[in-house]
Amino acid sequence: MYYLCNMEWLNSLFFEHTPLQAVVILSIIIAVGLGLLNRKELFFMKRFFAALLTLTCMLSLSACREEQAAAKPVIYLYPEEETAVTVKLDYAGALTCTYPAYGNGWAVTACPDGTLTDDAGQTYSYLYWEGTDTIAYDFSQGFCVAGTDTAAFLEDALAQLGLTRREANEFIVYWLPQMQENPYNLIAFQSDRYTQAAKLTIDPAPDTLLRVFMAWKPLDKFMEIPAQSLTAPERTGFTAVEWGGCRVR
Repeated sequence: MYYLCNMEWLNSLFFEHTPLQAVVILSIIIAVGLGLLNRKELFFMKRFFAALLTLTCMLSLSACREEQAAAKPVIYLYPEEETAVTVKLDYAGALTCTYPAYGNGWAVTACPDGTLTDDAGQTYSYLYWEGTDTIAYDFSQGFCVAGTDTAAFLEDALAQLGLTRREANEFIVYWLPQMQENPYNLIAFQSDRYTQAAKLTIDPAPDTLLRVFMAWKPLDKFMEIPAQSLTAPERTGFTAVEWGGCRVR
């Protein structure tokens, strides 16, 4: 049991191996040494090994739930007439950036052309936020798209999802540089998995709410996946539109 008391050796063990490998090595040493221990020492070593194994499992599970970024969700507001609007976000993650500053929510005056004005008179094209989360996005359906075909694919898909040409253009110029050089991109537009994790409360409530959120990951080779059906409601009355995305680890 000399090794268990040698801190230099223990440090080297965990530095040169993964936690799971280190635990396996320790378990072998402990198993060999148990025959040399009295009952009290045996009880202590069993407790020590159980605690060490539990800690390793917790670390392993934590590593599997790596944080990812919900990148550039932006919110457009198009009332039928100039309207004071408040927007609140209930996000199952941590906000990392907002513009204008979120505070306890956004309060703006919205015009029919989408221009937003805050209490200080500053104008904005949209409300912007980013955050980090560990949401398990749904890839049961979607699309596997060659990197070189990404721009054309997004133009068509975003039109089907109800974005205007201006909104789609802003979406594409943000995401395309990250996607077009990949051999393939696995793309799935999210519905409940996203909207339940990032709940929006808009007052007054819009007549039409479009939320387009793209989860995607780069691939080295083509992957078969059931095709996703893309639809959108008709934009009528006071319309609120959000688009965003996440590169999944």
